[in-house]
Amino acid sequence: MDAGDRPGRLAVGVLGAGKVGSALGAALATAGHRVVAASGVSDRSRHWAAERLGVTPVPPDEVVRSADLVLLTVPDDALPDLVAGLAATGADLHGKLLAHTSGAYGLAVLEPATRVGAVPLALHPVMTFTGRDDDLTRITGCSFGVTSPEPVRPIAEALVIEMGGDPVWIDESDRALYHAALAGAANHMVTLIAESSELLAKIGVEHPGRMLGPLLGAALDNVLRMGISALTGPVVRGDAGTVRKHIDALIVAAPEAADAYVALARLTADRALAAGLLKPEAAERLLDALGGNIWT
Repeated sequence: MDAGDRPGRLAVGVLGAGKVGSALGAALATAGHRVVAASGVSDRSRHWAAERLGVTPVPPDEVVRSADLVLLTVPDDALPDLVAGLAATGADLHGKLLAHTSGAYGLAVLEPATRVGAVPLALHPVMTFTGRDDDLTRITGCSFGVTSPEPVRPIAEALVIEMGGDPVWIDESDRALYHAALAGAANHMVTLIAESSELLAKIGVEHPGRMLGPLLGAALDNVLRMGISALTGPVVRGDAGTVRKHIDALIVAAPEAADAYVALARLTADRALAAGLLKPEAAERLLDALGGNIWT
């Protein structure tokens, strides 16, 4: 029997065939579902619709009409208007699975569609997508933050498993904090590493990535295994003089980075103190170096 003929296979439509939509649509197709329609505004999205999903882009109402499962893979800020527009224009949503991939939103954003009969799902892949071909393999083994009405929870989790992911249940009320935790780690890490690379390049280091790679790889591995107890460096050692030198150097070389350094050093000191890794007397010295109170 062909995969597409197996019981429970769905006709899938993708509203927003960008980096995420095209990757998830392709993953569902690999699992035996049929991608029947997609929409895309940019030239790149239209290319991915053809290249990854094998469909020619059509208007959103045609995507909805053709599909059993509709993926809403648009930027977070565009999601409320998209859902409201689909409901207001009378798109046939009754009985259709309507799944968005936003981390910050849960089911409430889908309420206009739910009122006209759609079945709401929030399936957020905990992965960064760049538009490269390896997006398709990165889904395998990654977690998905899943929120759905309880009766359809097995369907939501089964879809994630079929895409190769690991479903993790997130309560509706926790979606914003869940996404803040992920964005704070992944997005801010990119900014910090890019800033460090630029500072190293500024003083003549030819290959900053080569210098940073082993250090950052070890630090990431350590914190994922050991938590805050993996912390090393001048803050946890209480080296207030070194911390002050860092701040002074940053004020001259990259003033915009100095404020971020101070804020992160305060957070680091606060966490280290609470964990018993930093002695109170050392914390007092850091207090002077950082110019403010490190206790919350």
